[in-house]
Amino acid sequence: MSNLEKHPAELLEDPAPPSSRAVEILEPRDVPLGGPRAMSVRRTLPQRRKSLIGAWCFVDHYGPDIVAETSGMVVPPHPHTGLQTVSWLFAGVQGNGEIEHRDSVGSHALVRPGELNLMTAGHGIAHSEVSTAATALLHGAQLWIALPADNRDHTPFFEHFAPSPVDFDGATVRVFIGSLVGQHSPATVFSGLVGAQVDLPAGASFDLPVDPRFEHAVLVDAGDLRLDGEPVPVSHLGVVGVGRDILHLEAGDAPARLLLIGGEPLGESIVMWWNFIGRSHEEIVAFRQDWQADVVGGQNKDGRFGTVRGYDGRPLPAPELPNVRLRARE
Repeated sequence: MSNLEKHPAELLEDPAPPSSRAVEILEPRDVPLGGPRAMSVRRTLPQRRKSLIGAWCFVDHYGPDIVAETSGMVVPPHPHTGLQTVSWLFAGVQGNGEIEHRDSVGSHALVRPGELNLMTAGHGIAHSEVSTAATALLHGAQLWIALPADNRDHTPFFEHFAPSPVDFDGATVRVFIGSLVGQHSPATVFSGLVGAQVDLPAGASFDLPVDPRFEHAVLVDAGDLRLDGEPVPVSHLGVVGVGRDILHLEAGDAPARLLLIGGEPLGESIVMWWNFIGRSHEEIVAFRQDWQADVVGGQNKDGRFGTVRGYDGRPLPAPELPNVRLRARE
């Protein structure tokens, strides 16, 4: 998914003291994906209080979105560099829709509930995302992973994986990135990471074993959830730091559904603006120039970002850069 904000903010990490709470709660902000009838998303990452969970650097939560009221998801070809995109529609809910993905390395795939679509942008890629004509409802999340410095110029590629649901102490777990509760995803990642959908029955309470080297966060999609005793509201992100080998999860009177993400702290500074991740202001300027000249301007269809074939429409122009120098986030 593209960041479609016309004036994407430079969200810098504030040098604030760490929270004294064991669980830090990050509130979402609403971001429209287009015009007045546009679909909206709820963005919890990045923000000033927190830029990264491991290498996870972007979390958008959307739906249930009624396509007849918003026209669904229509995201024209747009670029990415230095990151991986994780597309996930929530499993276990009727009618969660599907999204057609096309990219400039020739991939053409459908994003379906409970199935991972993972796109590694690396050196540069372009892709489009459009909800299918048969889709009445969209309900899912889009996440980005920042690539480490040694891999951020990797040749772009695309992967698909459908994890099997497993029962763990009464909860249903679908592991789409990394390893958890004895399950492993074959999806390619370049740093220590985990990503999973977890469904808890009403009233359930259980301990989830996790990697103590990782920092973790839970995005609540539905129900009442407590993380280590702390309430995490729907569409909010509950964050815990490294050193924890157990996360205690409790559902309230209704079943709870959440995404768990986590990873080893990236340990690198990144510059993130619009749909690009680089390491300097100059790199971001160059990425934008390549996109505008080669793709939007049509000067070099074989350049860094290539061409998305099969999409009927124009590529998305890049917004104007701010009149300040972009700075790195830790």
